[in-house]
Amino acid sequence: MKMKMIRPIITILAILSLSFYFTSCNPIEDETQSATMLIVNNITGYDIEGNEANFLQSDVLKVDETTGNTYVTADKAKATLSAQLLQPNAPLGASQYNSILVTRYVVSYIRTDGKSTEGVDVPYSFEGSLSTLVEVGQSVEISFIVVRAAAKLEPPLLNLAEGRAEGTLNVTAKIDFYGHDLANRKVKATGYLTIVFANYIDQ
Repeated sequence: MKMKMIRPIITILAILSLSFYFTSCNPIEDETQSATMLIVNNITGYDIEGNEANFLQSDVLKVDETTGNTYVTADKAKATLSAQLLQPNAPLGASQYNSILVTRYVVSYIRTDGKSTEGVDVPYSFEGSLSTLVEVGQSVEISFIVVRAAAKLEPPLLNLAEGRAEGTLNVTAKIDFYGHDLANRKVKATGYLTIVFANYIDQ
């Protein structure tokens, strides 16, 4: 008789355990109930010579070697993203619904001196679109714009180009990546990149 009672109890406890697993909140994104977390493994930029680096040297004004005309260009960065289960030893393991689709990113800029008024102290924040699938246990490298060309036609970067400001502007770019798992539960991850803006000498 006791054995007959124990079996249903064990079954109920197992169901409750799985229920907790599927409804536990992802600490990376408070409003989600995804069992998968998105991770920013690395973000890299480029130095002024075009070499990949752990920072970005952004030229606010370029000169065409042939015509001598000046122009501005956007700056790109690279990010390595991966996905992992919140519970690595989950009883059911990973499924296709745990994969994450990254759909957009938001770039904002921060100064260490606390002066972070957009359009005055730092460039305006902006949003970009993505469509990148990240499967559990895999990593994906993406390229994205981290500084818009239009930002170089507005203060404070325009001031650097016209020589009306200090020689360099050092900021930290905060990049928030947003997406959802294939069960449509939200996820978010954040990475950072140091940027040094200046009117570098064109070779």
